[in-house]
Amino acid sequence: MARSPIPPEILSPSVSIRTLSPKSQISPLISPLLLSPLRGFSSNSEGIMIKLFKVKEKQRELAENSNGKPPVKKQSAGELRLHKDISELNLPKTCSISFPNGKDDLMNFEVTIRPDDGYYLGGTFTFTFQISSIYPHEAPKVKCKTKVYHPNIDLDGNVCLNILREDWKPVLNINTIIYGLYHLFTEPNHEDPLNREAAAVLRDNPKMFESNVRRAMAGGYVGQTFFTRCI
Repeated sequence: MARSPIPPEILSPSVSIRTLSPKSQISPLISPLLLSPLRGFSSNSEGIMIKLFKVKEKQRELAENSNGKPPVKKQSAGELRLHKDISELNLPKTCSISFPNGKDDLMNFEVTIRPDDGYYLGGTFTFTFQISSIYPHEAPKVKCKTKVYHPNIDLDGNVCLNILREDWKPVLNINTIIYGLYHLFTEPNHEDPLNREAAAVLRDNPKMFESNVRRAMAGGYVGQTFFTRCI
């Protein structure tokens, strides 16, 4: 698994959580009230109250939409966080982001990386991002659309990057992932690879690895695998 360098300042600080003891959770003066049902408040009356609450909520929604416009879809917590991430993007000139499905679908987008250094200099590589509604508590699903000869990206586009798996934390963001992907092209890692053949060549014969990368990016065969031109 390729490891992305994460600046110390963006790692989440440790949080101390203090829990109350069972005795301190409820004050002796109010515990009888909390632990026993209210007098005269039956389960039937409770059901009536719930129905009243629902009616009032429905009336409020109708009043908000009385102008004839369709109700505005509420954004999930994941969408709200993603909007924040996108607004704070600080990408190098070698990286760009696009939304093929338009502004109504920001949870699915593409990132294009054009390395300006290393083995993959001059290539253009596109990744798809799929964001879940519970983001950032779940890492984005990222795949490489461009077929690439790379030890950390297999021929199906799966990406081996630690911050997309076991090292993901909610404090990380889209900017961090894009920099991690860029790092894969400037410093490919032959340890714990997805494409073992490419990793072995990188480890044992870097010159041949460079030749294979250039051949793949130019459009042609490396072994039995054909790669589409991406340079």
